Amino acid sequence: MTLDVAWAIDWVRRSAATVKEHREELIELDRQIGDGDHGENLNRGFTAVVGKLDALESPPGDVGEVLKLVATTLMSTVGGAAGPLYGTAYLRAAKAAAVPELDANGVVAMLEAALEGIVARGKATTGEKTMVDAWTPATEAAVAAADEGAAPAAVLAAAADAATRGAESTIPLVATKGRASYLGERSAGHLDPGARSTELILHAAAEAAQ
Repeated sequence: MTLDVAWAIDWVRRSAATVKEHREELIELDRQIGDGDHGENLNRGFTAVVGKLDALESPPGDVGEVLKLVATTLMSTVGGAAGPLYGTAYLRAAKAAAVPELDANGVVAMLEAALEGIVARGKATTGEKTMVDAWTPATEAAVAAADEGAAPAAVLAAAADAATRGAESTIPLVATKGRASYLGERSAGHLDPGARSTELILHAAAEAAQ
């Protein structure tokens, strides 16, 4: 089974729903080590994306078109660090997914491109208490699952589960990137909000694929 435009649209809608559901949680996580706007910014961004989808006169031609719509909308509506980071992730992913359907290797290419975009934009690596700590294990798990012959849905499920573990791994870390780094040692003991939103969005992708 491959993942098509209908899946991509469902992923976007599920992402918007889960971000809205967890808005207060993301705000509180960001309030503890950041400026408290992560949940509000992402909710506003994905709400705008759904509005753009609803206003389309014809369906997108491929998966990449859907992801590009997400990218451009987030970049124009989301403030803080999340807009540029997620915007770049979706933009790179859109280029890798400019096909009508994604097989397992296509899913891997999409996730790898998104991670590369985040790393390029944020200049972060693993262990610095950022969303990279969720995206990296997610991508690695996707590669491993695809190499074992897993179907696209199973590849996404593996990525989402790894993102959860990656997000949880940020709790004991001391932040060395972004606003949280200003807290130094006091940033330890808190879940990174970007890693948490990454986990939510990748689980939405996996659920849309089921």
